[in-house]
Amino acid sequence: MSKPYTFSDTEWQARCELAALYRMIAHFRMTDLIDTHITLRIPGPEHHFLINRYGVIFDRMKASDLVRIDQQGRVIDSHGGEQRVNAAGFVIHSAIHMARPDLNCVIHTHTAAGMAVAAQKQGLLPISQHALKFYGKLAYHTYEGIALSLEERERLIADLGPHKAMILRNHGLLVGGRSVAEAFHEIHFLERACQAQVQALAGGSELHYPSESVCRHTAEQFERDDAEEIVALSWEAALTLIQSQRESYCS
Repeated sequence: MSKPYTFSDTEWQARCELAALYRMIAHFRMTDLIDTHITLRIPGPEHHFLINRYGVIFDRMKASDLVRIDQQGRVIDSHGGEQRVNAAGFVIHSAIHMARPDLNCVIHTHTAAGMAVAAQKQGLLPISQHALKFYGKLAYHTYEGIALSLEERERLIADLGPHKAMILRNHGLLVGGRSVAEAFHEIHFLERACQAQVQALAGGSELHYPSESVCRHTAEQFERDDAEEIVALSWEAALTLIQSQRESYCS
């Protein structure tokens, strides 16, 4: 579908990319009906970002379903239609977009494995290569109830610190990235690490832990010079899984 005249080329590109990410999250079964949310900052001085129109299932998300809002939660779209936004989604995502200009895309999920690890006192254990990507680089935020209070934003940001990934205790997972590709890469690894932990604990056998030096070394390896290239390659490869849907999501 051609770009509607109401959107700039930059915004339409962002909308298509974010709609693809919503469908990718659905493809990998990281959805929770109409809840959870993904946002993407629109390039420009306005500090606006896109979020899903509340009520659309993720595997049906389209570029035109996304809602443009400012950091106060005001809807900026002018193309009409229902523009309802999840209130908790706004609180969580606006906090990060306001405080972390380096994180342009933010993903929040409620997967079974993510919620399970979020409920475990010890948090994410360094027992898999996927988990070691986050060794020393994972934040935690104490559960305060459904995130409807703007006051919680300050505590979210304080807990996140310099990290890109955070476990919301008794709630779920939260990651950010400079791009859609990086955010997807972060949530994929964090989700898989949680899945591995839940299954390892369910096995009932004593767990083996790598040494502290190996844990730190592995975390550093994930930051190697070609990391950005690998992230981009991974996203392009993942997109082929929903290639047949492009005309649908970019509409």
